[in-house]
Amino acid sequence: MTPKLLIINGNPKPDSLCHALAREYARSAEEGGAEVTLHHVGELAFEPDLHHGYDEAQPLEPDLLALQQSLKQAQHLVIVAPLWWGHLPARLKGLLDRVLLSGFAFRYQKDKALPERLLAGKTARLLLTMDSPLWYYRWWLGSPVERTLDKPVLGLCGIRLTHRQHLGPVHTASERERQRWLGRAAAAARSDAQRLARRRT
Repeated sequence: MTPKLLIINGNPKPDSLCHALAREYARSAEEGGAEVTLHHVGELAFEPDLHHGYDEAQPLEPDLLALQQSLKQAQHLVIVAPLWWGHLPARLKGLLDRVLLSGFAFRYQKDKALPERLLAGKTARLLLTMDSPLWYYRWWLGSPVERTLDKPVLGLCGIRLTHRQHLGPVHTASERERQRWLGRAAAAARSDAQRLARRRT
């Protein structure tokens, strides 16, 4: 069975390193035999704010319904995003708020502290770009994106974060360094496609 991957480029800038990394990952995964769906958060039409929190249902826009369908079918999720003020861009956070809903990503269970994980069995890769040194992100900040996404978000839905890649500092990187990062994204895609293919045989 063909492996299915979903890539979300969480950088709203139309021309960014994240955009290039997501495209290169998608290209390499497709060459490796995977079926790939790529969404750029900046190209999706949706309201990122929950105007009533989760107290009232907020109708999903067509792009969010399509993203939910892609996530439901995918075996592996790849989130490519920049580090802005120590965390994810607001529009990407809003996307997660709107898409990972009760009844789709998880379901509360009577008399149980933890909900049923409706997206169990899927894995995820996080590919982060940053202007800060990698040691500063990991050791001084304590990897804040992973701390938020791993157990509180992805884990709650049943998605297991298996791989993390940190690329930076971006603002001082040479063109040669950027090309090397694109090569790392391509290699990661080949590895993921091969791993998923083995899992399905």
